[in-house]
Amino acid sequence: MSDITVPAMGESITEGTIFKWHVEEGQAVSQGDVLLELETDKVNLEISAEEDGVVEKILRKDGDTVQIGEVIGRMGTGGDAKPASAPAAKEEAPQAQQPSAPAAAPAQPAAPAAAEPARSGEGGEGYLAASPAARKLAREQGIDLDQVSSRDPKGRIYPDNVKNHTEAPAAPKAAAPAPQAAAPAAVSQPGKPAERTRMSRRRATIAKRLVEAQRTAAMLTTFNEVDMTAIMDIRKRRKDAFKEKHEIGLGFMSFFTKAVVGALKKFPHLNAEIDGEDIIVKKYYDIGIAVSAKEGLVVPVVRDADRLSFADIEREIATLAGKARSNTLALSELQGGTFTITNGGTFGSLLSTPILNAPQVGILGMHNIQLRPVAIDAERMENRPMMYIALSYDHRIVDGADAVRFLVTIKEMLEDPESLLLEG
Repeated sequence: MSDITVPAMGESITEGTIFKWHVEEGQAVSQGDVLLELETDKVNLEISAEEDGVVEKILRKDGDTVQIGEVIGRMGTGGDAKPASAPAAKEEAPQAQQPSAPAAAPAQPAAPAAAEPARSGEGGEGYLAASPAARKLAREQGIDLDQVSSRDPKGRIYPDNVKNHTEAPAAPKAAAPAPQAAAPAAVSQPGKPAERTRMSRRRATIAKRLVEAQRTAAMLTTFNEVDMTAIMDIRKRRKDAFKEKHEIGLGFMSFFTKAVVGALKKFPHLNAEIDGEDIIVKKYYDIGIAVSAKEGLVVPVVRDADRLSFADIEREIATLAGKARSNTLALSELQGGTFTITNGGTFGSLLSTPILNAPQVGILGMHNIQLRPVAIDAERMENRPMMYIALSYDHRIVDGADAVRFLVTIKEMLEDPESLLLEG
């Protein structure tokens, strides 16, 4: 017999949620077969069988939160495992199955417990003694029998006790509307269609981190706009040759990544983080690229972006985005970014205020490209492909002047793409 345990998954992860078991009790598995999928705050991990055997017992079910090192199942190993579990289930089914039902019952009867008090005459542990008439009256009045007091030596509840509870002083009732006032917000209107689903662990973590970022940082956002004419001209002229040579398309993200690196070199406090009362300025450029996946937004990191060519950046982003959407990102690919870029423009966003990816102190938001009339000089107007860009920053260590100049630097580099080769 061997244990199936939750493996260590990184320093920052102490627990996970069982997303789905891929095996059942009594099922034979081979070494390397996937037993279950575990959902963590950042990625989903597959736990595989370490040796051949039979799944003897599943101790934790789908949806349970489990800790690192916790035993969540047991396997029988070797040649004795299969005969030991299979015959017992078949030969003694009439006798073995009946005891096993009560054994599993404590997990399920919690739900039927509301219906249990309807029976009288049984006095098990934790059973609430009440006469049938008292139960009927309590149901009609909408009263929880647990809240009804009785002077009976055995604690039995009678109709008079229920009536006395109903006619109790109005002081407790006056306090009741306060908790009830919040209830309608969480409950749909009667007769209206609604569906309640539990947040996935990742969605709950995203929610928690975004609220935490807004609560702990002095976050401000500054905006500017970029004339994308020069970049679009380069892409139009070079995209075919670029793809033929590098086997990857020339997108906008490589230009923006290079521009961000160039601007970070000029304004290093945007490539920093706060640790207590210290400022840690990072001398490397690991740029997070926000990717929308099925389970929510993830931010894989392009390492040492300052050392990569345009083709290297495009290739790395494509690889990471593919892994994000197939849920195969490794934890190491999500950790340690120094600055983040997010592109709401892929979904048609014209303008937005991105939220910081803590503990980072800066995030750049890209948006949709639109043809807009632009004044070339005092007499000429032209339709140009324009994009609004936004920089959210932590005002605790980044001054407004530096934030504005940082964004202007990005704008100037993008409008003069040749400078990216020198600055980025």
